[in-house]
Amino acid sequence: MENQDHFPDKFTEKSASVKHFFYMLISYLRNLISNPMRSGLAYFVVGLIAALLVGWVLFPMALYSRNHQPVDFSHAIHTDPDIIDGIEGDTEAERCSYCHTFRDDGSFTGIPNLSKCMECHDDPESPLGETAEERDFLEEYVANLKEVPWYRYYEQPDCVYFSHIPHVKNGEIDCSACHGGHGSTDSLPVYEKNRISGYSINIWGKNISGRKTNTWDRMKMDDCAGCHTINSHEENNGCFVCHK
Repeated sequence: MENQDHFPDKFTEKSASVKHFFYMLISYLRNLISNPMRSGLAYFVVGLIAALLVGWVLFPMALYSRNHQPVDFSHAIHTDPDIIDGIEGDTEAERCSYCHTFRDDGSFTGIPNLSKCMECHDDPESPLGETAEERDFLEEYVANLKEVPWYRYYEQPDCVYFSHIPHVKNGEIDCSACHGGHGSTDSLPVYEKNRISGYSINIWGKNISGRKTNTWDRMKMDDCAGCHTINSHEENNGCFVCHK
């Protein structure tokens, strides 16, 4: 009975303490807003904005080097059957694989070499189109049998093994699932390379926060694992599946 008699008093005291705490908190916040310079709120806000500006805008600009490809290239022209007749294939994926081929052993060639280009562009004196880019390509590379030093957007580190065969051939995944609408672009994007890691921004991630809007915005290990999980292939998430 003694404990029960004192319970209401203790409860009342606790309730008063809570009310006092919120009263002091509200008073403090009002003081911050009404006197920002005196309270230091203005300095905090200015410092926060400056930190965000440096960390999210200026630092990424300094972190990545930007390089244009040696030759601009229009995928849209080369995959349009109404413009180009030499590239075979009924679908866009088939026309992509005409230049981005698989070798006899099943490995993927990646960016085509000059000999593939010269199947159509074989005469430096006779451009097939009217663009200055094609004329420069013929004069500098075809005429001199010189390979184009392309920047590779999706080049993985040496310790990583990735095969297109289980994805494109066996899984029948469309190229655009990982590379977006790259096949319909009129020009090549700027190549951005991380000065510290050496990775392309297409691998490391186009958004410094790590947020992804599209599947092709980033190609890190957890992105691969996420796709495997969604498609019920969790057995391929082991470290040594990709790291040899």
